Amino acid sequence: MTHTVEFTQTLRTWMDVFMHRSMSGWNHYAKTTGLSMPQISILMQLYHKGPCGMSKISEHFGISAAASSQLVDKLVNAGYLARAEDPDDRRAKFLTLSSAGAELIQRGNEERYSWLDHLSDRLSEQDQEKIREALVLLTNAAKEMEH
Repeated sequence: MTHTVEFTQTLRTWMDVFMHRSMSGWNHYAKTTGLSMPQISILMQLYHKGPCGMSKISEHFGISAAASSQLVDKLVNAGYLARAEDPDDRRAKFLTLSSAGAELIQRGNEERYSWLDHLSDRLSEQDQEKIREALVLLTNAAKEMEH
């Protein structure tokens, strides 16, 4: 039982450090874009999940159709999103990420994870390999929980 508690505490400590470092880099980058966090969240949603309808944005972020429309309008005007008729429902709007929007998110991801390069420089090749193997085990176990 003690090993399980120690293991869980070690994971929690790592998660806290990882999230703090990761989000610190992301927030710094986000401020340089001039976009709000809700706008960036919409771009991230489309980057990771692909094109979707306006109603999906409202539903996913728990905001009204008017609020999502306002956020999306600004992103369309800035050239980060394209809006078209939904092929399945001509009354609905379908959103896709533009190449500029995808590039913005990719740059943000690079900024978010850049600290990991510095971290790996502090570890020996043997330690890097041990950690890589452990992370593969953790990642696979976590993915199995999704099913």
